[in-house]
Amino acid sequence: MESKQTDYIVIKAVDDGVNVIGLTRGTDTRFHHSEKLDKGEVMIAQFTEHTSAIKIRGHAKILTSYGEVESEHKQK
Repeated sequence: MESKQTDYIVIKAVDDGVNVIGLTRGTDTRFHHSEKLDKGEVMIAQFTEHTSAIKIRGHAKILTSYGEVESEHKQK
C-alpha cells in the first residue's frame, strides 16, 4: 500500500471566535466541518482526500510548510 504525504497547517486564535471551516474536494465544493476557536487555542488541520481547502474567519496565525501568515480582523 502506497503512503501519501499530506500537508498540515497550524491555526492559533489571536482573538475569541475564530472559525475554521473545511471545504470538500470534488465537482461541488461544500462545507463539511467547522470549529470555533477562542483566544490562545490551537488547531492542527490536515488536507486529505476529502478536504481540499480550509477557510479561516477571524484573527489567527496560520503556520504552513510554506511559511506563516496572519488573518486580519474583520472591519466593521
